[in-house]
Amino acid sequence: MDMKTQIEDVINQVRPMLQADGGDVELLGVTDDGIVKVRLTGACGSCQFSTMTLKHGIESRLKELVPGVKEVQAL
Repeated sequence: MDMKTQIEDVINQVRPMLQADGGDVELLGVTDDGIVKVRLTGACGSCQFSTMTLKHGIESRLKELVPGVKEVQAL
């Protein structure tokens, strides 16, 4: 399984938690050096805790489960 598919699988695991709070996350792309680019949408896009959600929720889970992920950036 390629890295992008693994990332999509992990995002699909965390998505229900975001959707429960009225938000969502969209995978925009993955760079060759392991930078995952996402867009937080809905309530997550304007929430004051979106950085914490991104770094402590999505990024930590991806780093744990997908070898090669270095960072997650919200665009």
